[in-house]
Amino acid sequence: MTHGIDPESRDSPDARPRRLSRRGLLGLAGAGAVGVVAGGAGGAAVAAGVASAASAAAASAAHPFHGVHQAGLTTPVQDRLHFAAFDMAEGATRADAISLLKDWSAAAAAMTTGAAIGATGAVDGPLTAPPEDTGEALDLPASSLTLTFGFGPELFEKDGQDRFGIADRRPPRLRPLPRFAGDALQPAISGGELCVQACADDPQVAVHAIRNLSRIAFGRAVIRWSQLGFGRTSSTSSEQKTARNLFGFKDGTANITSDETAELDKWVWAARDDGPGWMAGGSYLVTRKIRMVIETWDRQQLAEQQRVIGRDKGEGAPLSGGSEFTGPDFRATRAGAPAIDPRAHVRLAHPENLGGTRLLRRGYNYVDGSDPLGRLDAGLFFISFQRSPEQFVKVQSALASDAMAEYIKHVGSAVFAVPPGARRGGWVGESLFA
Repeated sequence: MTHGIDPESRDSPDARPRRLSRRGLLGLAGAGAVGVVAGGAGGAAVAAGVASAASAAAASAAHPFHGVHQAGLTTPVQDRLHFAAFDMAEGATRADAISLLKDWSAAAAAMTTGAAIGATGAVDGPLTAPPEDTGEALDLPASSLTLTFGFGPELFEKDGQDRFGIADRRPPRLRPLPRFAGDALQPAISGGELCVQACADDPQVAVHAIRNLSRIAFGRAVIRWSQLGFGRTSSTSSEQKTARNLFGFKDGTANITSDETAELDKWVWAARDDGPGWMAGGSYLVTRKIRMVIETWDRQQLAEQQRVIGRDKGEGAPLSGGSEFTGPDFRATRAGAPAIDPRAHVRLAHPENLGGTRLLRRGYNYVDGSDPLGRLDAGLFFISFQRSPEQFVKVQSALASDAMAEYIKHVGSAVFAVPPGARRGGWVGESLFA
């Protein structure tokens, strides 16, 4: 299964572009100048400062919002991220949730083509009302923007309350993640009832998307936390070069790619038999904000860094020999000792040692400035998609003895059910609320 427009919906009488509801338009007016970057604001200037110029052809690339699956999973990983988690507003109703998802879908379908939100955009509206679009992306192309939506466990039931009449439709696999060794999670940057992943090749396009979706949500949902990311740390296309994380190592060498359709069906896409039926064609999203202890890492000898990771820092080859894409040989020895340390990250996280378990990774580097002690507040905003969150739990549990644990700290965490793509004329989450 691949991204694309549902062929059965091309000529459907409902295959007309959705327009924002009156509630959505009122939200744009009521939100005013409300800020949307609840977390990661310090990274905006840094991320923008390291932006690389893209070719005109690449910048104008557009990915369709509608399709069998949501875009932003197997789509070639863009260079920039703005991720936001939302909570429904106090007193919000089922009708509010449905209208919000409809309005978000209408806006997403426009923005992913490079179009402004609303009929008047930001330049043609009445002078006595706020513009429907904030305007900072009016002169920019689509920049490969994708918008991916997900539902957290508490959307279905919170404090024992079935606020939206969907408690009995919660996927059994969607539950809070267990506590892992070394977790130092901060509630303010964890969890969420809804999420939006905005990925683009231009940081302003990604930020514009979350900013406008937040305005549309005014009165129905509020930002819980958000994170800016830059410099992808994984690839989902065999045509993309392997990127590096802030430790300087190539990351995601063994990631699932978009052309591995059998692996995607096995490890990423939820099947109808998995239950519930409305999740068929969807997936599960896990985020982990992982702060790196940069200063300590930077003082380590190269040999120590490579021992911790289990790969050569330059080529990215496993320490057992070969090149980057050579499979690691965990039986290989050097001077009577394992060539790849028993606690090396690559050994513990490798599918060979996890019963074949794989994840689709789409992580990003982040820099949120410096902390009060002058240390760089930076690391990896880890994102993975999987057919079941248990796949992530299995991988993370195996990393309990990871040598890299000395240099990282998990400070944020969340899990979401990502529904299948929206049909043309439809809206994301329609299968849940039908």
